[in-house]
Amino acid sequence: MPARPGDPRRLCKLVQEGRLQALQEELRVAGSCQGPAGDTLLHCAARHGRLDILTYLAEAWGMDIEAANQDYKRPLHEAASMGHRNCVHYLLGRGAAVDCLKKADWTPLMMACTRKNLEVIQDLVEHGANPLLKNKDGWNSFHIASRAGDPVILQYLLTVCPDAWKTESKIRRTPLHTAAMHGCLEAVKVLLKRCQYEPNSRDNCGITPFMDAIQCGHIDIAKLLLEKHEACFSAEDSLGLQALHRAAITGQNEAIRFLVSDLGMDVDVRAASTHLTALHYAAKEGHISTIQTLLSLGADINSRDERNRSALHLACAGQHLACAEFLLQSGLKDSADITGTLAQQLSERVDMPQGFDRSATT
Repeated sequence: MPARPGDPRRLCKLVQEGRLQALQEELRVAGSCQGPAGDTLLHCAARHGRLDILTYLAEAWGMDIEAANQDYKRPLHEAASMGHRNCVHYLLGRGAAVDCLKKADWTPLMMACTRKNLEVIQDLVEHGANPLLKNKDGWNSFHIASRAGDPVILQYLLTVCPDAWKTESKIRRTPLHTAAMHGCLEAVKVLLKRCQYEPNSRDNCGITPFMDAIQCGHIDIAKLLLEKHEACFSAEDSLGLQALHRAAITGQNEAIRFLVSDLGMDVDVRAASTHLTALHYAAKEGHISTIQTLLSLGADINSRDERNRSALHLACAGQHLACAEFLLQSGLKDSADITGTLAQQLSERVDMPQGFDRSATT
């Protein structure tokens, strides 16, 4: 069934496609210009960068440039988030509030900082946007730009607002944490050169930027933090886990090799609170390739925690039975304590390869 004249979805489609003349004719017939699902047609035009339609709607129809949709987004949020500089410039020229807030307290500048569009950011700042405002999670625009990782934008924000780097989220994560976690090497270089972050700064979970880099597999950033920021590779988080344990949890095999082979970390180092080794954590998560990596680096397959649990116990507890099979095949000794429940689980749920000696588990 074709859409009737003035149908919000049809009008929005015309805006999206940039069909100004067809939109004008449709609006003359319909006599109204409602957008779909809380958006106005101005939102649609700003989102898709249709400056001619944006101008027509604002001037010919007198649409409110400060109209908010269901998320409290204004057209300026839409234009800024999508990097449509011409629309941003037009809306600002008509007096749009530069620091208006959408849901979760995001400003247009914050939205712009999610993308690598320096000119839009410059336009907003030159019209008075405040880079120090924070959203509900405690992130300011500089923090958000650190996640996008454009070094030129970070340099610009530091030039116009030198204190922008002095910020933490509500869980005490800094822009350096964020850039390290997301693998933004050039951004990390800027942050280390121009900002004064404390080495080994910890968030609420005790995680340092070095740990973030390692557990996400960004070894180049980890090396940079060691060289330029004097990061401590054996620092512990709030649970006593070191970078090696966190790399085992996330299955970052190359990072594990870097920590053990290049930095000389003890492959069997225990987490302070749990007394688990990296091998325990890898088994708990079911990472067979990580277990292989750790064993190749000399990890003790028979290591036990304070509750006398081996990696096999944690693999079975997590129902990672293929992982449990691999551990048994890899030379686990002294396994009399896994007779009972664990052996039954293996017998019922793991298809052992032909020729495998099941008696080794009894």
